[in-house]
Amino acid sequence: MNKSEWIWHNGEMVPWEDAKVHVMTHALHYGSSVFEGIRVYKTPDGSKAFRLNAHTKRMLESAKIHRMPMKWSVDELNTVCCELVVKNNLDDGAYIRPIAYRGYGEIGLAPSASHPVDLSVAAWQWGTYLGADALENGVDVCISSWQRVAPNTIPALAKAGGNYLSSTLISMEARDRGFDEGIALSTDGTVSEGAGENIFVIKDGVVYTPGAAASILTGITRHSVMVLAKEAGIEIVQQSIPREMLYIADEIFLTGTAAEITPVRSVDRLPVGNSERGEITKRLQDVFFGLFSGKTDDKWGWLTALK
Repeated sequence: MNKSEWIWHNGEMVPWEDAKVHVMTHALHYGSSVFEGIRVYKTPDGSKAFRLNAHTKRMLESAKIHRMPMKWSVDELNTVCCELVVKNNLDDGAYIRPIAYRGYGEIGLAPSASHPVDLSVAAWQWGTYLGADALENGVDVCISSWQRVAPNTIPALAKAGGNYLSSTLISMEARDRGFDEGIALSTDGTVSEGAGENIFVIKDGVVYTPGAAASILTGITRHSVMVLAKEAGIEIVQQSIPREMLYIADEIFLTGTAAEITPVRSVDRLPVGNSERGEITKRLQDVFFGLFSGKTDDKWGWLTALK
């Protein structure tokens, strides 16, 4: 990965190589961490973080779900994220990773309220998540043999470290089979989401996406796309999506902070449409990336200046 010079850790800027934790840190054993991924884009008015407030708010909500007491507010987290990007001179864009985790203290499945919760924030340059040409040419995906977690087992609405063991299995299986990414089904056999992305399916001019009950992380880029689609007069429907709908879709795309808006060109080696980025996908990409070029007015206040 592209290392930066500094990482923020528990209130201090420390050199990247010195940002370390004890091997008995609770989160290493039990996955007891919550985190976010936030992109910074270069704009005509300087570098700006996208949906920063929404990300840090969700991080605190994830911590609340997992009974992790946080001593940092949304505003404090926002300030740290911005200061770190500036400190690392990431003027051409960046990816920010704040992570809060149960630190060194007790070992066991019922940590006390006094168990320390540590906070670290890293920032570095990270390009296109699913490949350099993925945004234009699309990716090949498969239906994973691994399903998403059942409701009322692991909270899907929390962006927690332990949840991503599922994502790792889905993504590794897909790569082993020669695909770029895997798509997971819910326990009822309907479509849930990608290993690290939400999914949108377009049929006859209507854009469909699974709802929150499909064991998805309700992504911030997902929400942004839904708002932008409504603004553009594109119909969006949240509903259960049967697996076979992916095989007859006109267009499919994935969304996420890392993936942005990535077209899907095939599912299980069956072509999506004409195997090229579709018209509606391209329209949504244009208005999304237009937020950062200045072509789309940021009427929602989604962009935060770093300084």
